[in-house]
Amino acid sequence: MKPTVITKTCKLPDGREITIETGKLARQADGSVTLRMGNTVLLATVVSAPEAKEGTDFLPLSVDYQEKFASTGRIPGGFLKREGKLSDYEVLISRLVDRACRPLFPDDYHADTQINIWLISGDHNALPDALAAFAASAALAVSDIPFNGPISEVRVGRVDGKLIVNPTLEQKEKSDLDFMVGASIDNILMVEGECKEISEADMLEALKFAHEAIKAQCQLQIELTKEVGKTEKRTYSHEVNDPALKEELFKTMYPKVYEVARQQVPNKKVRSESFGKILDDYFASLPEDTTISKDMVKRYYKDIQKKACRDLALKEGARLDGRKPREIRPIWTEVDVLPSPHGSAVFTRGETQSLSTVTLGTKLDEQLIDGAMFAGSNKFILHYNFPGFSTGEVKPNRGPGRREVGHGNLAYRALKQVLPADAENPYTIRLVSDILESNGSSSMATVCAGALALMDAGVQIKAPVSGIAMGMISDSSTGKYAILSDILGDEDHLGDMDFKVTGTEKGITACQMDLKVDGLTYSVMAEALDQAKEGRLHILNEMKKSLEKSRADFKPHAPRAITIYIEKDQIGAVIGPGGKIVQDIQKQSGATVVIEETPTKGMVNIFATSQASMDIAVKRVKAIVAVPEVGEVYDGIVKSIMPFGAFVEFMPGKDGLLHISEIKWERLENMEGVLEVGEQVKVKLIEVDKKTGKFRLSRKVLIPRPPRKEETPAA
Repeated sequence: MKPTVITKTCKLPDGREITIETGKLARQADGSVTLRMGNTVLLATVVSAPEAKEGTDFLPLSVDYQEKFASTGRIPGGFLKREGKLSDYEVLISRLVDRACRPLFPDDYHADTQINIWLISGDHNALPDALAAFAASAALAVSDIPFNGPISEVRVGRVDGKLIVNPTLEQKEKSDLDFMVGASIDNILMVEGECKEISEADMLEALKFAHEAIKAQCQLQIELTKEVGKTEKRTYSHEVNDPALKEELFKTMYPKVYEVARQQVPNKKVRSESFGKILDDYFASLPEDTTISKDMVKRYYKDIQKKACRDLALKEGARLDGRKPREIRPIWTEVDVLPSPHGSAVFTRGETQSLSTVTLGTKLDEQLIDGAMFAGSNKFILHYNFPGFSTGEVKPNRGPGRREVGHGNLAYRALKQVLPADAENPYTIRLVSDILESNGSSSMATVCAGALALMDAGVQIKAPVSGIAMGMISDSSTGKYAILSDILGDEDHLGDMDFKVTGTEKGITACQMDLKVDGLTYSVMAEALDQAKEGRLHILNEMKKSLEKSRADFKPHAPRAITIYIEKDQIGAVIGPGGKIVQDIQKQSGATVVIEETPTKGMVNIFATSQASMDIAVKRVKAIVAVPEVGEVYDGIVKSIMPFGAFVEFMPGKDGLLHISEIKWERLENMEGVLEVGEQVKVKLIEVDKKTGKFRLSRKVLIPRPPRKEETPAA
């Protein structure tokens, strides 16, 4: 039986169409759609368990975006030749969808929920990462899963001053900003992106432009829900509540919690113990046969603690650690802290600390990228590590999680904007940020420590970059709000906004924003951006106390790099048969030699850890690619002897004829006893045959001519 298919279409501002279709594929999922734009097709499905697991007090939501290699006609690399675990790129897109969707699930909905988005057809003119959240929300829209959406997400770029929604790959590469914006029909929920030192006003303009396109996509989903008949969502009861107990706890605990918050203790551990003691004392006061649920009390206590801390900020303008709203925690920095890495720095702000190191590598160290949509290599790598001890916890080291991948990517995007262009930088750069202490804003500490480590390594970045995490606490009933600079971890959890902004003195290089409240106006967003700029500049000034700009040279033990450009037809001569020549150069010099072919030239990249090693390698390469010049004198080696003269190798791979008449001024009858194979001889190039390209050498022109007999003085 042919399925009943429902199709809806909307347009982007430039007229391109996006089509949503449901009822044809994956019909056993709770919700399933295909989204098509150009030749890009996404299949999005959502399934949610009928009931929540016992004891679950949160939403167990998982979002997985995966690109099928067949979507672009490729076969996966590696031994298995199949799609495996999600790549970092796929994890980052999954996080974007998660961050846009998660806030709109009901707070009391705790059933296991999974969203899968597959790229099943790919097109560089319709990049799929900008369509994934739209597809996910549409799958929720055609299901009976409770969701306070719809939402959608678009990419916004700017080429030649003109803003573009969902630019093509070519347009994206020319754009001076690249923001992913997630929003409902009424409010922006999530922003992440990078830009080339733009102003705060330009950023706000881009967000407004993106939101207008999102509104049309949300309207399509509202119409789709009605047509599918899923306006009524499933009923559920995932929380057991006791209003009387909640009211009692608020009466007895709120004053105590508020008083602890008012003490404004800077130390996170001490403050946490004080809050914990209130709860412990309450449990200790209960009779042994109490019927009160401890889990329920803990849940209500979180609400009490959150309200008390928020009220402190709104009523008294005070923060948990005693700072004022615009105040930045104390900062200290140090560079060149480790002797062996090529660059290193420590950045500490309050109780958050990053130790960052830079390693300079060769072309051979580039990161290989093997994806369905993108394949190639990457010369700048940034890794962010968050061990358990940074927060005083015991946590097994299982490799980077999604949070670490996301935080590292934000710092990567922030610093990428100030790196030298690839043509000016022969190195592969690996920057590692190890978080040694954490109490909020560790990704921004990574940006600051990373910029200092790059400068310490001698990488000529355009300007230092700093980052700051902004927060906000608001009360919709009174209209009051407080914007907080450099938020603590606790302020992140209890706040309505987490807004990370990085930049130089000239402008913004990256941002990440997550909103947990409806109705954030653009004027408040502008205020937050201006306050963030003030904080960024303060942090930059603190960083400059350790190092103002990149060191003029690399560390003595860092590899040196030289690039020699050669003609394309000379590449084979440098490589040699089976790589024999280049291997011999590396063996003799100890340097690493990497040869690349560009559309117009050959590039010989030489990396060495000592000047002597570099000199040997450079001399060998230049000798191979040097063009013989008539009139130049060369040190040659006799390769073979013939009756009419000798063939002399006067340059690597280049032999010339030293005719018998050009060896001495005296007439030679034959070559017997004149020269030997392997003998070194100084020769001058006197001619290059225009037709054959053969070289004619002379030795006698370098020897003083003996006087003729008639010129001999009389006795």
